[in-house]
Amino acid sequence: MFKRILLFGLTNILVMITISLVMSFFGLNNYINAYGIDYQALMIFCLVWGFAGSGISLLMSKFMAKQMMGVKIVDERGQYGALVTKVHQLARAAGLEKMPEVGVYQSPEVNAFATGPSRNNSLVAVSTGLLNQMNSDEVEGVLAHEVAHIANGDMVTMALIQGVVNAFVMFFARIAAFAIQNAMRGDRDEERSPVGGGIVYHITVMVFEVAFSFLGMFVIAYFSRQREFRADAGGAKIGGQNKMIGALRRLQQNINRVDDSQDAIKCMKISSKKGLMSFLSTHPPLEVRIAALERGSARA
Repeated sequence: MFKRILLFGLTNILVMITISLVMSFFGLNNYINAYGIDYQALMIFCLVWGFAGSGISLLMSKFMAKQMMGVKIVDERGQYGALVTKVHQLARAAGLEKMPEVGVYQSPEVNAFATGPSRNNSLVAVSTGLLNQMNSDEVEGVLAHEVAHIANGDMVTMALIQGVVNAFVMFFARIAAFAIQNAMRGDRDEERSPVGGGIVYHITVMVFEVAFSFLGMFVIAYFSRQREFRADAGGAKIGGQNKMIGALRRLQQNINRVDDSQDAIKCMKISSKKGLMSFLSTHPPLEVRIAALERGSARA
């Protein structure tokens, strides 16, 4: 657990340092002048920060998944040859031109995930708990769901949405912090340092970023839940509706095996527990997903 958290933290720190250096070099962080905020410069600053951060995370997603989850890549010649063959069959049925990498990681929880920067550079990873607890049809249903995520381009879509949210969070946090500092400064402080400088301003920005990021989570969670419905529909199409429904029902029986304490990797969970904060869940309730498939009305 410590290794996963450490890697996650170090990656984000390195991304922040890299972007800061690049933006300083090109002079894109000078959005406050003697007259106040240059909104055009601020928007460029926030867009670069927001999309660069999510873009770099997307590019590193496969590497980080392997490191954080301990995923071991397998091939058709080894112990998990049948698993690899099935993933590739489903990938071809979904119209993928390049086959995803297939990995297995040691965990008692019933889980699987797909990640990667593009349809042609992806990974499908499965836990040993899932392989041990599900029969072959149920495993195929889960694999079809994950392959559908890849075919739908969900990783890229969510990275773009995250980038937009990041940009707006940074933009409005800085405007709010500037307004508060300007209001508190008053006419008597006109000869002091310009508004937007100093530790107080940066702390205020951080506070607003935390608050606005929380609000942004609602947007990201909503779009994530929609992608799950689409992946269920896609999985039913390429793997079979009964297998997809059977997989979701098995997940219902094993939901307590999913460790929701690993917040840093919740995006890699195949399902989420219900609770008071379910409206912030990245996955719809399993019974809702099952009902949608049974009605034949899951989103395509």
